[in-house]
Amino acid sequence: MKFTTVSVSYSRKFNLGNFESLDLGCSLWAQVEDGEDADGITQFLYQQAKTSVKLAAMPVLKASEFQINKAKSSKKVSGDVNENDW
Repeated sequence: MKFTTVSVSYSRKFNLGNFESLDLGCSLWAQVEDGEDADGITQFLYQQAKTSVKLAAMPVLKASEFQINKAKSSKKVSGDVNENDW
């Protein structure tokens, strides 16, 4: 089978508490040449889209008291919350 274009979409909804949420998404496309690994390109695009959504969400999540408390309780940390906790 010959692929010419690969596309990936990633979206995530974050609960901000008080009946508020943040819904972010990213869609990426790539041209695939003969002999290139379409599965590898797909995985790369997925990771890029996931990272983009996370980076876009971080300022809002860091300001959300609900998300901070959620991260603290799930990790049972007593200090600063790490970005990886989201």
